[in-house]
Amino acid sequence: MIAVIDYNVGNLFSVKNALDFIGETAEITSDAKVLEKADALILPGVGAFPDAMRELEKTGLVQTIRAQAQKKPLLGICLGMQILFDTGFEFEECKGLGLIEGEVDKIPSGNLKIPHMGWNSLRFLNPCPLLENVEDGDFVYFVHSYMAFTDDMYIAAYAEYGAKIPAVVCNGNVYGMQFHPEKSGEVGLTILRNFGRISK
Repeated sequence: MIAVIDYNVGNLFSVKNALDFIGETAEITSDAKVLEKADALILPGVGAFPDAMRELEKTGLVQTIRAQAQKKPLLGICLGMQILFDTGFEFEECKGLGLIEGEVDKIPSGNLKIPHMGWNSLRFLNPCPLLENVEDGDFVYFVHSYMAFTDDMYIAAYAEYGAKIPAVVCNGNVYGMQFHPEKSGEVGLTILRNFGRISK
């Protein structure tokens, strides 16, 4: 069972629907005991970094998530990926979960429109089991104004948009996607299927 973490920030039902569609058993929950029993965790998220961390702290799940990430796969999606990092600078400096080294700050876009919204291609950097059966150059769907700044060793794939934007990150059991797999057609479903396989 994959637990989709409910902390009042995010597109829980679209992620759950995508998991149902590919045949994965999933449960939306804010119960620490369910997270402990689950085979894997998904941390979705839409909105601003400090709001997400405040909502997550209200649930009392921060330490549970950190502990479970040492034992089982954890996937952060969009804002859920960003809060995996040490610190965010959206509106104010805010500590994240500290599961991947790095910071989250504005996309240095030059003359490009922000938010970075729409389809963009993935460019592979390091091997990652999430990307099995995905091709270098495949397109996925992004909506974000902030990006992770982290060491290349954690970046499995990136997208070009005024900068090299980390699109898939990995650190041990911890995975993140800056894009929305549930809105990324067959490529997104393939990546979610891979996460399902990892969780088994």
